[in-house]
Amino acid sequence: MGSAMAQTAEANPVNSGDTAWMLVSSALVLLMTPGLAFFYGGLVRSRNVLNTMMMSLILIAVIGVTWVLWGYSLAFEVSGVGTNGFAQGFEKFFGNINWMFLNNVAFDKPDPIGYAPTIPHQVFMVYQMMFAIITPALISGAIVERMSFKAYFFFILLWSTFIYSPLAHWVWGKGWIGALGALDFAGGTVVHISSGVSAVVAAWMLGPRKTYPDQPAAPHNLPFVLLGIGLLWFGWFGFNAGSALGAGSLATVAFVATTVAPAAGGLTWVILEWALRGKPTALGIASGFLAGLVGVTPAAGFVTPIGAILIGSITSVCCFFAVSLKAKLQFDDSLDTYPVHGVGGTVGAILTGVFATKAVNSAGNNGLLFGNPGLLVPQIIGVVATYIFAAVGTFIILKLLSLVMDLRVKPSQEEQGLDINEHGEEGYGEEFAAGLGLAGASGELR
Repeated sequence: MGSAMAQTAEANPVNSGDTAWMLVSSALVLLMTPGLAFFYGGLVRSRNVLNTMMMSLILIAVIGVTWVLWGYSLAFEVSGVGTNGFAQGFEKFFGNINWMFLNNVAFDKPDPIGYAPTIPHQVFMVYQMMFAIITPALISGAIVERMSFKAYFFFILLWSTFIYSPLAHWVWGKGWIGALGALDFAGGTVVHISSGVSAVVAAWMLGPRKTYPDQPAAPHNLPFVLLGIGLLWFGWFGFNAGSALGAGSLATVAFVATTVAPAAGGLTWVILEWALRGKPTALGIASGFLAGLVGVTPAAGFVTPIGAILIGSITSVCCFFAVSLKAKLQFDDSLDTYPVHGVGGTVGAILTGVFATKAVNSAGNNGLLFGNPGLLVPQIIGVVATYIFAAVGTFIILKLLSLVMDLRVKPSQEEQGLDINEHGEEGYGEEFAAGLGLAGASGELR
């Protein structure tokens, strides 16, 4: 009996503890998208709260289906590796379609490529799905209160297929950026830089809001913002620590980094506001937490706690002044998507090349502070490649969409609000709005 059990365990390498952690991590990362909906929803005017939240939630519906149908295969399938030179070269840039419809994606044994050898293949697939869901949702922060929901729907469908899946392949799917030795533990390039750069291009192509910059567009519900950052931070433990792909010491490293880096980021932002503007704000500490989370994402599994604190603080400083510069330039990236995600992802990716150490992850590499300045080269190449690919790809997608549909709502609809015009609903009834100090459907502060 004992011999038979040992043979069975040896034949099936799936580890129940790792599997349980990755199932929980997948649920945590999924929670980040509703968290983002609250975060973004609280930042806009009340007449656009539902539309803004829908721009996040629709990703769960779209990517929840397309990732199974084709997205996962395009990002991670590399069956040609090891067969011939042409296949190996081609699959440094593109996945293929052999795993479409989850063909040969098993629920009871690990993937055959070796991405996650101790968990079922479908667990790895669904975990990666959660990243694919939230990344395009981040872009919405730059184009809220003016983009047609129809145009946004088709944009995210195309962007997730032709931008996100190839980038995920380049970095995590045995593609060319990963082959260079660039380190991106949980998505500095794949998630944050790609969405931040795409957000800038989208905001530029759509143009500013009708009222920008003449009329203030203050956040209508800061408690929503604070709830959102709390949900995002909670989910981020699955985002970063889950990227260890198992329950163990590496997950511990990433978990600790995901605790201390945003703490340092929030503290730094509050101190900057206090010193330069006289008052620490709730929006400021939420922004600092987010900057720290973004900055540590590519580094979470490669740095010590002190390195994570420094990354969180440095990223927060950079994002603070990027937000201030954007305001001075009067560029209508509505909710500061690029100044936080684009700048934060860039700084975090480069600082990974500074603070990474093999002492905490032997599968990584030493960075500048540990005697290897050469790590900065693949880090910078990965950043530049992501900038170019995301910017050009987003421009092409939106340009093609503009040929067959309007990207923006009509000026009168924008003025009335997108909730009622795009969805036939209002976030707040008249009595509730009056209690909040809002002027009903118009959504303007009294």
